[in-house]
Amino acid sequence: MVIDFSIGKIIVTVNEIQCRFHDNQIVLTASVDDISCFHQGLVIAADAGTVRWSIKLDNAAQLEQVLNCTGLQAQ
Repeated sequence: MVIDFSIGKIIVTVNEIQCRFHDNQIVLTASVDDISCFHQGLVIAADAGTVRWSIKLDNAAQLEQVLNCTGLQAQ
């Protein structure tokens, strides 16, 4: 599933999330096992040991799409 948001695209599968940004060539990728989602702040956060990143989504509908596709539960 591809979700467009204000600064790029989020590509979601049952195993992985990729965040691709419009203005540059940056791509953030993480396994679903390393992802946490937060209703407060509409944030997707990856923590894979020494690599950490987070993305703030535009709206709750985008977060719900991520949750539905991955099966994750938001905190």
